[in-house]
Amino acid sequence: MCHARGVTSEPALPAQSGDVPDVAALTRVVARQRAELDRLQDLAATAAVLERAKGAVMARLGCSPDAAQEELQQRAKDRERTLLEECWISLGALSAQQHGAAEPAPAEPPAVKTTQGPAPDEIDAAALGRLSRALVRVGTPHDLARCLLDRLAVDVGAGAVMIFARRPGGGLELTGHAGIDRTLAEQWSRVPPGGGIAALDALTAGQARWLENLREDGERYRLIGNPPERWPSRAWLPVTTGGSADVVLGILRHREGAFPPPVREHLLAVARLCAGPLRTFGTRPDPAAGEAADAVQTVLDRLPVAAVLLAPLRSASGDVEDFRIDAATSVTSDAVGRSGRELVGLRFLECWPEVARDPLWEGCLQVLADERPYESEPFARQQMVSGVSELATYSARVRALGDGLVVSWVRHDPSDRQEQRLADVQRLGNLGWVTWNLDTGEGNWSSQVFSIFERDAALGVVPLSGLPRLASPEDLPTLARAVGELVRHGRPCDVPFRITTRAGVRHLRVVAEAVSDAHGTPVEVHGFVQDLTAQRSAELALVASERAMLTQHGVLEAERLVAARLQDALLPLPKEPVRLAGLRVDIAYLPAQSGLSVGGDWFSAIELPDGDALFVVGDVAGHGMGAVASMALLRFTAKGMVITGSTLTGALSRLNALLLHSRDPHGSATMVLARYSPRERRLEWAQAGHPPPLLVRAGEAHYLERPYGMLLGATDAPLYEAAEVRLEPGDQILLYTDGLVERPAESIDRGLERLAGAAVPRTGAAPTSLDQLLGATLEPEGRDDVCVLDIRVPADAER
Repeated sequence: MCHARGVTSEPALPAQSGDVPDVAALTRVVARQRAELDRLQDLAATAAVLERAKGAVMARLGCSPDAAQEELQQRAKDRERTLLEECWISLGALSAQQHGAAEPAPAEPPAVKTTQGPAPDEIDAAALGRLSRALVRVGTPHDLARCLLDRLAVDVGAGAVMIFARRPGGGLELTGHAGIDRTLAEQWSRVPPGGGIAALDALTAGQARWLENLREDGERYRLIGNPPERWPSRAWLPVTTGGSADVVLGILRHREGAFPPPVREHLLAVARLCAGPLRTFGTRPDPAAGEAADAVQTVLDRLPVAAVLLAPLRSASGDVEDFRIDAATSVTSDAVGRSGRELVGLRFLECWPEVARDPLWEGCLQVLADERPYESEPFARQQMVSGVSELATYSARVRALGDGLVVSWVRHDPSDRQEQRLADVQRLGNLGWVTWNLDTGEGNWSSQVFSIFERDAALGVVPLSGLPRLASPEDLPTLARAVGELVRHGRPCDVPFRITTRAGVRHLRVVAEAVSDAHGTPVEVHGFVQDLTAQRSAELALVASERAMLTQHGVLEAERLVAARLQDALLPLPKEPVRLAGLRVDIAYLPAQSGLSVGGDWFSAIELPDGDALFVVGDVAGHGMGAVASMALLRFTAKGMVITGSTLTGALSRLNALLLHSRDPHGSATMVLARYSPRERRLEWAQAGHPPPLLVRAGEAHYLERPYGMLLGATDAPLYEAAEVRLEPGDQILLYTDGLVERPAESIDRGLERLAGAAVPRTGAAPTSLDQLLGATLEPEGRDDVCVLDIRVPADAER
């Protein structure tokens, strides 16, 4: 947030009377600020999950915060998870550790087969990462059920999600659900102890239950649904949020048949992730037993006011984490519409999560500590009255009752609500009303005006004639002239001005009009003063940000232009196929379609002095000027080494040393070198971390087996080997960079299969041209740099 003192040099532009603000511009500002606020809220929620997980690791290992974060990051890396996934799993395992159990070794995430393309039932491991990010916005079991259904509906064909919690007396209680109607939810809200229920069986055994045959499962269990055929297959997964499994997660599918192993592994991983959120906001506790609670409930049933009886729930350290609702009046309803006895057994913050940010929470803790009654300030609340949503004003009252609390809400009458609404408007708009009597000189301000001017109310109202003296020297003449016109001629004013306070400079606005007597003489002035500091600061910050973005964009565009011109000069692209050592070579180079920086893909195709041909394709890591410089260094050095007699493997070893001692010691590159001898039609080749060449022969395509070769720049003791292949008339060899086969959403194996399939011509068709090959393999947009050498042996090469 920008502070007022950061804009002291910005001059205020006086507005003429009656000016209308640019509503469209302000709307765009608000929209951008709202989007930024949503992004910051997501970051804050994610940071909160990370901090809680760090605290759990610190408590278990007795280490520092930095060491705890390193531990979480190392776990995530070792188990191939995102950091957020590891945080949720660590939070879910915390309770078991506190009960003395060893931390369970989380299973590895399910492997995703990509060589043949994912089957319909196989799940991308990235889905777990997306779920872990979505869980930061989950606050109740119902939210969790809806979140799971939104994601599992696509991933595994889920049609409904149910969350049951174990009751202390045995049996289960439905704490969250999505995808089922209210009648079914009420029917299954309580599951008594005993057999015949798959969810209870899974929780008792501590093992997942996979219901995959409706007829056989119906003979063993009582199936949920009317009719049960609505969900032909179901999974019940126990979730450990305490010393043992105490929550069971149900996934009800519209899809028939078995759960494939990858889907099972995925759902078990989802259950492990859910343990963290479930432990964070807790499961529904059992309603308090005993005659006292029953007696209070009997009394509350007959009261016409909104009230609940609360029992404190304490952590291991003795701090109050929440309250359990032990009794509630029939007219009490929570944020999602539950009322009366439906609230009994739920948590206070589960029903009214906004209380955690209100003074009412501190009031409850205060009454619990010293038993002194508490009454809140009036506040607005939306409520349903005769099916119509109505905004009403309430005050909350808290009284001690035994070891618990009684919280009641008192609704104010219409006059109180009107006064409260006026106060809310002034507070939310950061404005206050002002009046001055021009005959007596007396004035009256609302309390918000005193707050805006940081003036003690005991000092009284500043006379209208003294108002301009509160403004900064630069704005005093403008404000004084407007006040003079208002008093003498009754002309309305709308003037921005600045004042200096303890917090810095504030941007204010005064809007006022005069009330005249029967002769037209102004006798009274009324209007309002508004604090526009936050809006003005946001506008200035927005202007500065846009200027910085334009400047940065210009710098990047200039760098790209220079790098592109340098790349064109260093890597000229022939307009037609070239012939080298009896081979026909077609070359393609396509720059990336996204971003402002050029890449480091390059090629070389030359005929050596002894009549052989040298082909090189390489890819330097990174983009921009640095990548172009490294590309030029490797390209010209590789050609020079081979021309002067170096072997292919020897050239790679020397290039590796050169890259390690270059200007960028952390740079790396991949490369493939191939030398073709036309006398024996022998192609010798070596590679350094590069995709293998593709050989197309007699209507079939296969990749050459790669000899050993390490990435350039990875180590100072590399090992490189060479391989060779005899070419035949009509053969085609493709050397390429990874941009031809890589896509963000899939593995490189899938891209290699796509390239091999596109290179093979249809039966009876002409060989696939390079343009056709590129059209069949490249994404339409968003791809990386692509460099391809299409080398073909003429069919009459033996002649």
